[in-house]
Amino acid sequence: MKITLPLVLGVFLVWYALSKVSLSELLEYAQKANHGWILLGMFLGLLSHLSRAYRWRFQLEPMGYDIRLGNSIMAVFSAYLINYTIPRAGEVARASILTNYEEVPFEKGFGTIVAERIADMIVMLGIIAVTLFLQFDFIYAFLVERFNPIKIFVGIAIVLFSFVVFTRFVKKSETTFAKKIKVFVNGLVEGALSIFKMKKKWAFIFHTLFIWGMYIAMFYVTSLAIDDLKAVSLGAILIGFISASFSIAATNGGIGSYPLAIYAAFSIFSIPEDPSMAFGWIMWASQTFLIIVLGGLSLIYLPIFNRKTQVD
Repeated sequence: MKITLPLVLGVFLVWYALSKVSLSELLEYAQKANHGWILLGMFLGLLSHLSRAYRWRFQLEPMGYDIRLGNSIMAVFSAYLINYTIPRAGEVARASILTNYEEVPFEKGFGTIVAERIADMIVMLGIIAVTLFLQFDFIYAFLVERFNPIKIFVGIAIVLFSFVVFTRFVKKSETTFAKKIKVFVNGLVEGALSIFKMKKKWAFIFHTLFIWGMYIAMFYVTSLAIDDLKAVSLGAILIGFISASFSIAATNGGIGSYPLAIYAAFSIFSIPEDPSMAFGWIMWASQTFLIIVLGGLSLIYLPIFNRKTQVD
């Protein structure tokens, strides 16, 4: 189910997206787009990936592993590519690459990947909070216009009350389910706090912020490639970025879901459907092309690089 369902969903969403905007229209948008902005977006995406590979070394150093930057970079690109085939298999492959070529125990390498995901999640929550703060009036007006305000507040109250009750239940309960949740939450907290205990914590935090800054920047500059989107507000860009980021978890590499997520976010701001969908496909296709090329080259060159290093 974990392998088949995302693939089936991705194929369905591709069909659905192309039913909204024809392939010929998308190709016309791609031809008319400013390719300089697209290339700049790809370059910013590349910087974020390189920064992620460099940041990974900070987590491994306290455990006594000084891995080669080349292996770290190729492991990251290989992981991204493998995630297009089986969801989350890339993280396993990434840790396995370190085990094979740097003799880092699998559980330790995988643990650092989990910790960095926690750091990424914290930054993502920060971006969502900033977006809600900047666009509170607009989002509130949008919800009030379409939903009864009383129902909204009642819904929020029910969610908060349920959360408090569930939290108290988990704390007091000794069931297997509750214990698993406690272990998971404690792991998240421990992983987040471990960031501040590493020797190069400020460098780690800098690279984490840099990675996400590049993500937002590549999203923004790629939108400039479409003439109809040059006047898009910062709020629309941020909400579109958040929506697109979550869509990647729905299907393999966001295939099909990525452009639809951008279209759904931009529709809140009454941005026309065609340029929104075209931008989503251009954004997804350009970054996917980057991953396929560099990920494929990494998988091919990894054994060659390490054989040459061992000979030296």
